[in-house]
Amino acid sequence: MDEPNELWSLKGQQALVSGASRGIGLAITETLAERGAEVWMMARDEDRLTVAAESLRRRGHRVQAVAGDVANPDDRARALSALGNRLDILVNNAGFNVRKPALEYRSEEVAAILQTNLHAAFELARAAWPRLKASGRASIVNVSSVAGLTHLRTGVPYAMSKAALNQMTRNLAVEWAGDGIRVNAVAPWYIDTPLAAQVLTNPDFKSAVLARTPMRRIGKPEEVAATVAFLCLPAAGYLTGQVIAVDGGFTINGF
Repeated sequence: MDEPNELWSLKGQQALVSGASRGIGLAITETLAERGAEVWMMARDEDRLTVAAESLRRRGHRVQAVAGDVANPDDRARALSALGNRLDILVNNAGFNVRKPALEYRSEEVAAILQTNLHAAFELARAAWPRLKASGRASIVNVSSVAGLTHLRTGVPYAMSKAALNQMTRNLAVEWAGDGIRVNAVAPWYIDTPLAAQVLTNPDFKSAVLARTPMRRIGKPEEVAATVAFLCLPAAGYLTGQVIAVDGGFTINGF
């Protein structure tokens, strides 16, 4: 049987986190590194990514930066090539949204949302499969949203992408279990990030969010990151195919 410290450690493991330069992705990177993993950070904004990586290194964390757009096949290939032949943890975190009523979307906006939030995660997971299988103890965590579980005001294409990401999580968990790859997802509600701040600065909107949240507060990036890290730990070794809402009780809040 594993010693307790081994169950709760990621020492010796190698991780790749997309959308890692800020917000939830940056918090995930730091939390995985604190548990002992070497983390490869991927994001489009090279300047912001470099600053974030250097800040983590100054605190003693083992992180590497690889700039690129996860929606670009060449950038995905380049990131995986930098890792070598083994990957223990893949966190599909990159995503974005365009908020508007369904009838106002342009087709290219819908395509871009689905490409980044869903298709890129699927293709990165498929491309990473040989390295994940070589690990023998690999974990994929997809960062979804409660928008994939229930109606929100976030917009239909975003919700579509996250609902499909949840089902992708379940299907891959079953299909790849025999390869030693666990696949789970986290589904956050409103979290205190730069992206969420765009709408939470509206006091009426924020009040409505808090009214629907039993814990009566906005979530913290590190709370999402802690759940992601747990799913990657040996302690969670029998947990796969799950979509865990990190939402302060929002999704179970009836009347």
